[in-house]
Formats: sequence, C-alpha cells, structure tokens
Amino acid sequence: MSFAQVYTRSVVGLHAPKVIIEVHLSQGLPALTIVGLPEATVRESKDRVRSAILNSGFQFPNRRLTINLAPADLPKDGARLDLPIAIGILAASDQLDPQVLAGFEFIGELALNGDLRQITGGLAVARAIKAEALAVNTAVSSKDVDHTKKDMLESAVAVQTPQLVLPLVNGAEASRVEGVEILGAESLKAVCDHLQALTNPNASYERLATVEPAPAQQHTGYQVDLADVKGQHHARRALEIAAAGGHSLLLTGPPGSGKTLMAARLPTILPDLSAEDALEVASTYSVADSDYDYGTRPFRQVHHTISAVALVGGGSRPKPGEITLANRGVLFLDELPEFERSVLEVLRQPLEAKQITISRANSQMTFPANFQLVAAMNPCPCGYDGDPSGRCRCRPEQIKRYQDKLSGPLLDRIDLHITVPALPIADLQNAQAGESSEQVRNRVSAAHKRQLTRQNKVNNELSPSELDSYVTLGESEQQLLQMAQQRLNLSARGYHRVLRVARTIADLADSEGITSVHVSEALSYRGK
Repeated sequence: MSFAQVYTRSVVGLHAPKVIIEVHLSQGLPALTIVGLPEATVRESKDRVRSAILNSGFQFPNRRLTINLAPADLPKDGARLDLPIAIGILAASDQLDPQVLAGFEFIGELALNGDLRQITGGLAVARAIKAEALAVNTAVSSKDVDHTKKDMLESAVAVQTPQLVLPLVNGAEASRVEGVEILGAESLKAVCDHLQALTNPNASYERLATVEPAPAQQHTGYQVDLADVKGQHHARRALEIAAAGGHSLLLTGPPGSGKTLMAARLPTILPDLSAEDALEVASTYSVADSDYDYGTRPFRQVHHTISAVALVGGGSRPKPGEITLANRGVLFLDELPEFERSVLEVLRQPLEAKQITISRANSQMTFPANFQLVAAMNPCPCGYDGDPSGRCRCRPEQIKRYQDKLSGPLLDRIDLHITVPALPIADLQNAQAGESSEQVRNRVSAAHKRQLTRQNKVNNELSPSELDSYVTLGESEQQLLQMAQQRLNLSARGYHRVLRVARTIADLADSEGITSVHVSEALSYRGK
C-alpha cells in the first residue's frame, strides 16, 4: 500500500482542532514534501522523523513522499506532529498495518534516536477528543438524524473508546480527562510494537499500558494565612465579600499598611474549584507551558512594566495573556497608577464580558478571562496623603495628576473600594490574631454554594435581567439607593454592582431577602 491516514491534533489558542495527516508514496526521485500550511517547526520534522525511523529499526522509504496536513487552511505549528507523521510513513510503506490505526490519535515530538519528548497542550488535546466523542454520541441519540447518517455515526462510535498515544511524561496530565484512553509511550519503537501486537496477538510485541488517572490531590494548605493580617477589620471584611461573590477589589492606603499582604491571602479563602473548572485551568497552563499546582486557584501578580499584549494576550498567532492565566483565580496589580494607562484600559472589556477576543488579519481567538481583579495603590505619589503626621509634601496638582492615571470607567467596574489605614506599632503589637483562612473559607464556601444552588453562577456574573429575578428590594431599600445615587453619582453600572455586592452580603448572612443593612454596607464600599 502506498497511502495511509493518521489522526492528530493541532493547538490553536486554547483549542485543539483535529488534523488528518495523509501520506502518499509515489514513484520518482527520493524526496519528502510537507504541504498543508506547516510552520517552521513542522517543516523541520522531516529530518527528525527520518532519523527516528532509522534509529528505531525501520526502513525509511527510498521513494517520493508527499505528506498533506488537512485541513489545509489551518496553520500547524509545534513538534507534536512528529509522531503521527512517522506512523503515517511506516503505514504507507507497509511496515505497519494501516487498518489498525482506526480509533487512535497520536501526538509527540521525536528525538533523533526515536525517543518521545514532552510536548505542550496534552491536556487540551485530550479534552478536545472527549468533546468530539460526546458530540458524536449526542448526534447518535438525536431523533432528528436520518437513518443513513445515524448508522454511520453508530459504526464510528462502535469502533472503540477514543485512544490517545502521547509521550509518557504527558500521560499524567492527559489522564485526568475521563472517557479517553491514554497510552503513554517512551519511544517510536514502543508505539509501533503496540500497533503490531494488535495486528498479530501471538507475536512477542509489548503493548503500551494505559496511563491511570493521578489520584485526586488533597488540599495541603497554603504557606500564608489570613490570620497574619492583624487589625484592618474593614479590609478583612471586604476580602471575605470579594471571595464569596467573585467581586473585584481596590485597596488604597499608605506604604506598609498591608495591602499586598492581604491581596496575597485572598486565594486562601476562595472556595475550591469544581472538577471541570480545574481541568479548564490546567488545560490553559498546559498550552502555555507554565507550571500549575493542579486544583488550586491561580494567583497572578504582574509588574507595572507589563505590556498590553502580555496582559490580555496576542501576538501574530494569539496566545493567552495574564488575564487568561488568572482565569478562575486572582489577578493582582500592585501600584496600580504606575501601570501605563493604555495597558489598564484593555481590562475594561474583559471585566464585563469575562472573556477576551483577539482579532488578527488571518485569525480570531477568544480566551476565557473570568478572573478577580485585586488592585492596590497609594493615595498620592509619596503615599502619605491624609497621614496624621503631615509628612506628605505632594502638591494638589501632583495628587490629581497621579489619581487621574486611572480612568473613571475602569474604577466604575471595580466593585469594592477600600481604604487601608496605617496601623500604629502599638496596635500591631497588642492586636490579637484574626480568624484563620480556614474559618473564613468555610463561610465563603457556604455563601458560594447558596449562589450556585439559586442561580448556578456567582453573584458577580449576574446580568441586569438576572438581578431583577434574584434581587428583590423593599421600599426602604429603594429609597436608600435613590439617595445614594444622588450623593455618589452612581452610574447604571455602579447601581448594578451595588446590588450584586448587597446580594453577596445577604448570602454571607444566610438571608434570602436583602435588607437596608445589606444595601448600606454595599454602598460603603463604593468609591468617591
């Protein structure tokens, strides 16, 4: 046979679309041509594949080889296509049975000696395979599918459970996806032995073992604890509200008042991630090739010199930025006015939409950005405006220029505005330790569960129409909000954010209704 077809996956953004590798052997001078929009890394695979095949004990065909990567209009990059290309060449040259490849997908980078090296995006690939299998199963069970198409789908499903062959070092992360059989291999020879064992069960070929899912990680605790924060009861309360409802938070105060200390402890009181959210976060970090402690909420602290592209993502082929790496977690911006204003303004749309869409001439990517923004700033350039010692020497125009670096629309999108005063040393020495993170997290988790039971989302994600359903105000509460709107110049967005915060405060108090006490506290967290 001179033709073979192998299935694999590319990684585009956070998605892993299917790629069909077609290999054709024909007469003519020996040559190897790869078509189908391959990028530099893929074009270079021909030399890696040739050496890997020869060093694995197989023959490299001395004929004209044409390799097509379909669909042709999808860019393919990365060395993860090495393994499927090698398998396709061996199948097309009759060194492997092409029929046995049904139901398999292959990804992996080849070393020159045939070993398989670690690749990025293994978890994203496994999730894409599972999603495709679920879509096929849904189509099979649909009553709207005609009988001919239904028979074809049923035969496709009946082949076997989807199987993914990838480097053994990637097996642990990919095995977290249920419904896909993960086969980890250390070399091209091991993969070929497995395929030949399926063709000839009586032969002495060794099969690949299925990689078992890693045991669920137990929460071992954080290195920091909210009990480290002494005093600052108002700020601690705001942290609890932010954690319970997924709200954004701005901490303003002089240097050394504990703003960074408190922000770093917000993840310790957040509710645990759901299994699906944990997979989503881990998949993002797998594509970005970044370390991630599976099952924990991300905490990303970025420097004020960061660019807009690094913050929201981008590039000629868009890649996720810091707001996507902070998805389902916390993005902390310290010294907020020191960031370039153009950088901060790109946060406005993601804070509302919980996602970011990046458009380029030849592609458009949408990345998740459901993060909690926590920011900290000084009240003036020197940091001591309003300090009782009177040591601030900043002129009014300097203070105005400093605070004007933050636009009104951006500040309007932050739910909680807190002033963190500096505590005297005597108060710090005499202050008792506050509640621990575990104690606060128990209350936060209970409030979080109430929200999911009632509306299947946290309060910060409620739309204006949903607020009408889940937030019912009495006459006194409505009058209070009307007075506040006049005094605080609340915009429509600010009004809705007050309602969301009030709903969270009521959930923390285990109250179905929202009272004037809840609304008053929510209003106390609005900025000037």
